[in-house]
Formats: sequence, structure tokens, C-alpha cells
Amino acid sequence: MPTPSEVPEDRSAVRTLLRLWPYVRPVRLRLFTAAFVAAVASCVGLVIPLVLKWLVDGPVADRDPAGVWLGALYLLLLGIAEAVLFGIRRWLVARPLSRVEADMRADLYRHLQRLPVAFHDRWASGQLLSRGTTDLMLVRLFLAFPLTFLLVNGVTILVGVIIMLLQDWTLGLVILGPGIPVMVMCAVFERRYARITRRAQDQVGDLTTVVEESVLGIRIIKGFGRHRSQARAFRELSETLRGTELAKARLLASIWAVIVTLPELAIGAALVLGTVQVADGHLSAGTLVAFLSTALALRWPVDSIGFLLAMSQEAATATERYFEVMDEQPESAVDRPDGRARPAASRHRPTESKDGGLRFHGVRFRYPDAPSGSPPVLDRIDLHIRPGETMALVGATGSGKTTLTALIPRLYEVTSGRITLDGVDVRAMSREELRSHVAVAFEEPTLFSTTVGDNVLMGAPATAGEQELERALAIAQADFAHALPQGTRTQVGEQGLSLSGGQRQRLALARAVVGSPRFLVLDDPLSALDVHTEAAVEAALRRVLDGTTALVVAHRPSTVLLADRVALLSGGRIAAVGTHQELLHTNAEYAHLMSGDAGDAEDAEYADLMSGDAEDSEEAR
Repeated sequence: MPTPSEVPEDRSAVRTLLRLWPYVRPVRLRLFTAAFVAAVASCVGLVIPLVLKWLVDGPVADRDPAGVWLGALYLLLLGIAEAVLFGIRRWLVARPLSRVEADMRADLYRHLQRLPVAFHDRWASGQLLSRGTTDLMLVRLFLAFPLTFLLVNGVTILVGVIIMLLQDWTLGLVILGPGIPVMVMCAVFERRYARITRRAQDQVGDLTTVVEESVLGIRIIKGFGRHRSQARAFRELSETLRGTELAKARLLASIWAVIVTLPELAIGAALVLGTVQVADGHLSAGTLVAFLSTALALRWPVDSIGFLLAMSQEAATATERYFEVMDEQPESAVDRPDGRARPAASRHRPTESKDGGLRFHGVRFRYPDAPSGSPPVLDRIDLHIRPGETMALVGATGSGKTTLTALIPRLYEVTSGRITLDGVDVRAMSREELRSHVAVAFEEPTLFSTTVGDNVLMGAPATAGEQELERALAIAQADFAHALPQGTRTQVGEQGLSLSGGQRQRLALARAVVGSPRFLVLDDPLSALDVHTEAAVEAALRRVLDGTTALVVAHRPSTVLLADRVALLSGGRIAAVGTHQELLHTNAEYAHLMSGDAGDAEDAEYADLMSGDAEDSEEAR
């Protein structure tokens, strides 16, 4: 999976975080205002030592109770002002940053819907989920806290140092002594923490994948008694993540130890030196108090550098992971064979022609992530399904039948060659337009956590209603939907697992036919049905297929009998095309596939039986 856990050496956290600017720009005024308010609040805090200096050198030294009370009032007012300003800062950033997070999450989801199937084949769903949840939460926290306080604390430290140097420059130089080693340690810490943060966030994605797979596959886990092995696998991943998080904690503790210890030693040295100067009469007691109070006020801005840098690195890694997905090229960007977006004015609609129907012209296909030099899955496919004709596609397991059907609605792009609908190259149409002409029923009948009606009408135009729904349910023999607790408004639950396999397959079939498509692609649509239901669905399908150009992947002889002709796919190529009866008598591989038995005698006997069935079927038509 393309999620490297090592950060490139030339990676810049600042450059990465700047990519957030398009999302931050709409709320920039509030964020800048919040930063300014926070900076003012911090500077107000630095005024308190100056009041203390005046209080010690003035009212306290002069034993003036009124002055002491006045000084106390000043300190109280400054404390209240600082608290109010920090409260205003929090109020300013709360709502806009939640909006930024929501917008980024919506853009990620929208982008995922537009990415090609090949992308989803490569990426684990848990990695995508963690990018849309944990990573975006880290980005929001960065914008709310570290982004502001890295600036605010920098301003506070600068102003505080100036105040201390003005109080006494010798003591100021003592306080500045640890500055250089602290900056060197921060630079080293930043690089190391970036690498370990990336590793931790990738491991969170792996853990999310395991949880999701375990929940969706709970029936398999329980059915085979594999809960202990699954729990062990989860525990191992959890321990790996725990080890990474502990390594992060150790690294953060080491930088914190340096950042806290060196300034404390400097303050201690300044206290000793300042006391000597006060004793010698070179420094007033009030000045020493103000100096030390300012130094202590800077402890929090200095001490926070470590975890602010840590949070910034985590946010930079989260941003990097987010844009790894957003940088993937969506389907709409490759609507034309030359890779450029196709203008709306060039749209084509399939029309009847002498070269009509569905046609494959020298199609070759190799999966995008296949090793270089590997043979194509499909090689030089030439196949013509005439208008209104139903063709069955037959082949051994792994021969490429499902891949071939996925090329028609452009779930994958052909490597070479072309596919035409009524003479129009499918790549000359937008995907939205193409998929309005072509409907697909996949071998795995996926349903969504919504009502039965919504699942079926997903395959229909927005204007479709109850009439189209009822017609599709009747064709697919899915009248069971009316017997559900709320009829077609019944929620089917996640993945439709509250229904049987046959029920899910019938609803998926209804979804394919509800829009009355001109071209229909069915991938083994009857595999989960019992014999009686299969016969009823076949009878209804014959009426639908009469006016539709259809390609049906078939494994059962009964499904093959729905077709006018049959194409045999073998070794990535079309090995033979003909009627069911012709292929039974002329193609040994086809006869073997239909019989499911390797014995020649049985093949011949089965061929005779199927020939009779085929003749009966033709008479029935």
C-alpha cells in the first residue's frame, strides 16, 4: 500500500502545513484576530512584573499601605484582563476551525467517490478512514492551539527578553545562555519526531483496517471459531502501536528535559548573581523581583516549545497523509484518451448504426499496479454484441470475465484498443453520461445502510418513483420487500446483512434494471438463487433482455440459456463465439465448463441433454 512510513529528508513541515491555506483562508480574519488577542494577553502578563517592581521599590519600601492596596488592584485588573483576552481568543477560533475540519472531511469524501476503482484496490479502507477522522482532528487541534501559540509564545519570549535586558543586561545574558543548545536540540528533535509520528499514524490506519474487517466479517470469524486468532492479530498490532507511542513519549520527554532544565539552571544562576548585586547595592530589590518575575513568566512559553513542536509535526504528518489521497488523480480528469478533461460541448450519445451494439476492438488490459513485463489479463479482445442481443460470457475461474465487464462502465481504463456503444467510443463520453446508458449488476450484491427502495432506485434517474421501483422489484422477483416490516421503506442494515444472500442479489438485480438501460451488464446475477426463484427471475429477465443489449457472465447452463449467443473467454482471449448448442458440439473446453466433469463420456451425455434443453428454450421463445 502506498503509505510510506519514512519521512523524506527534504520534507519541510512548514511547506506541508502551508497546503492548508486554501481551507484556512475563509476564516483567516478570525484566526489572525485570535492570534493578536492572545499576543496582547501574553504581553499584559508581562506588565505584572513591572507593577511588582514599582510596588516593591515604592509603597513597600516606603511602608505605604494605600500604595500597596493600589498595586494589588492593578495586579487584579491585569489578571482579569489577561483571562478575558484568552477567553475571547478561544471563542474566536472554536467555530471557524470546526468548519475547516468539516470542509476538509467533505472534500476528502467527495474526492474518494471520484477516484478510480484501481485506487481503491490498492488502498486499505482503514487507512482512508484514519485520514478522514484522526488526521483531520490533529489538523484542527494544530490550527486551534500550536499555530497560534508558536507565534504568541515567540512574541512573548522576544518582549520578555527585551524587558529583562532593560532591567539588567548582565542578568539578561545569563538567561539567554541556554538559547543556543535549546535551538539545536529542537532541530534534532523535529526531524526524529516527524519520522516516528508518521509511523504511528500509519499504524493507526492498519489497526483501523483490522477492526473494520473484523466487524464486517464477524459471521466468518464466529462460524470458523477464529475469534482468538483475530484477537491475537489485533493485540499484536496494538502492541506495535503502543511501542511506537512509547518511543514518541520518550523522545518528547528527552526534549522536554532539556528545555525545562537548562532555563531553570539559568534562572537559578541569575537569582544568585542578582542577590549578590542587591547586597552590593548595584541593583534594587524591586528590579530583581521584576527580573525574576519576568523570567518565571517566560517559563511557560519556553517549556511549551517541546509539545508545540510535537503537535506541529503530528499535524504536518496528518496534512501530508491527507494530501496523499487528495493528490490522486480523479476519474473526471481522464475523461478523454489523451488524459485531458473533455469539454461539455463534445459529448456524444449512442445512436443506432450499422456498427451498433456493444463492441470490443482489440482490447488489451493490464492492471495499473501489475509488475512491469507481466502478461495482460485481457489480450486482443474482439467481440461484437449486436443491438438487442444478449450474449453470455463463459470462462474458467480467473479467466478475466469480471474484469472484462468492468471495462464497459469504465471502472477500469483499457490499456489499449477501444470499446464502443453504438459506434461511439466509451471514452468520448463522460462517465456520468456513460453510466446513464449502461447498468451493472455485480457478482457481489452490495447494499447500503438505507431503505430497500433507496437501494433499488440508486440505479434510476432522479425522477424515478414508485412505478419504476415496483416494476424493477417484479422483474427481479423481489416482492419479498413488501413483506418486510416497513415494506420498501425498511432499513436493510449495514451491507444488507439483515437479508439473505438471494434477497440481496435480487435487490441488486432490481437496481440494475430499474432505469431501463440500453446496455445491461450482469455478472453472474442468479448465483445465490434457489431453483424455483431462478426460473421465475429468468422468465422476467427474458422480457427485459428482449429490448436490451446485454452481456451476462454465466456459470450455470440455465443462465446461458438466457442468451442468444455465447462467448468463451480463455487465457485472456475470446476463444469461441456461437450459440450454446454450437459450442457444446464443437468446443471441448466449453462442454467441459458446462458439464463440470472431466470425463468424456459424461461430457457427451451432458452435451446431448443440454442440446435438447436449448432446443426447448428456443421453442419457448
